[in-house]
Amino acid sequence: MRIALIGTGNVGRALAKAWAAAGHDVVLGSRDPAAKEDLAKELGVPVVGLAAAAEHGEAVVNVTPGTESVATLRTAGATALAGKLLIDIAVGFTEEPHGLALSHPGVSLGEEIQEAFPEARVVKTLSTMDSAVMTSPDSLEGPSTVFLSGNDPEAKTQTATLLTDLGWPPSSHLDLGPIETARGQEHFAHLFMGIAVSTGTYGFNVRVVPPKAE
Repeated sequence: MRIALIGTGNVGRALAKAWAAAGHDVVLGSRDPAAKEDLAKELGVPVVGLAAAAEHGEAVVNVTPGTESVATLRTAGATALAGKLLIDIAVGFTEEPHGLALSHPGVSLGEEIQEAFPEARVVKTLSTMDSAVMTSPDSLEGPSTVFLSGNDPEAKTQTATLLTDLGWPPSSHLDLGPIETARGQEHFAHLFMGIAVSTGTYGFNVRVVPPKAE
């Protein structure tokens, strides 16, 4: 599959490398691709402009800072995103007197992106874990859960295939329902940070444990 990651931070780099290794045709989208030539060489993945990336991708993945995501995707172009799978991984934060707070507490960034790009098929996933775990779920002591939220069943099926290519078996996927359920994924960020501080590591994930069969 042709995959375009919009953003060149830690998450974008990790996913680009992993999906390229799985055989996908991957590009990274940047506002200033000329300044990212060393990154392209390091990863072995082309870095192109935002519009070119969006045009390239059959699947477009938002890995930009959550406070900038909608504006950045608009720069990439609504027409280029129309009809495509748009995987949203970002969570937006703002600085508050008592620490970080979600920049979109009443809804989710996933919903905001779906509203801004109604012809795109938005799926929220991978937003409840660190980038190292996204691409190496087998680095954990046992199985864990990756969540999916979105309105389009086919888009979620495509996303599930891409998750499997990262090492997430189908048994680890949990479909939460429509895009509104992305709120739960994003609001987990507060608990994530609490766990990280308590354990001293970001290299963990959660697992949904069902009740015992009667």
